[in-house]
Amino acid sequence: MTTIDVTWQGGFKFASWDAHGHTLTVDAPADDGDDFDGFMPGDMMLTSLVGCSGIDVVEILRKQRQDVTGIDVRATGVQQPDPPWTWEEIRLEYVVTGKDISEAAVERAIRLSETKYCSVGATLAGRARISSTFRIVEG
Repeated sequence: MTTIDVTWQGGFKFASWDAHGHTLTVDAPADDGDDFDGFMPGDMMLTSLVGCSGIDVVEILRKQRQDVTGIDVRATGVQQPDPPWTWEEIRLEYVVTGKDISEAAVERAIRLSETKYCSVGATLAGRARISSTFRIVEG
């Protein structure tokens, strides 16, 4: 079981914290172009997906004894234009950096994350098409 607490800070701003004492701010602009502090909820969902999958990929590649020195992931999503603005399509682009990284190992790690381990991806996949690509950078 997980518990998250959220407190309204005014406007559309909320402070959130977990049972471990970590905090973050969720916010949204009142009008297009307005300044705001924090992640918008939809962006937070993409962040959760990338974080979940990234953790899986790092762990799987380590278990495969790959000499990984960095992983960057970009999520690009398309939402429906009308409420509730459901995510329709999400594309993940992984850049894996390391020495002599096996392409097959990276492909396997991403596939396992997408099909077996990432709870966020499994939840979103019920509504959104999720696809991924990767490239390896020697270094």
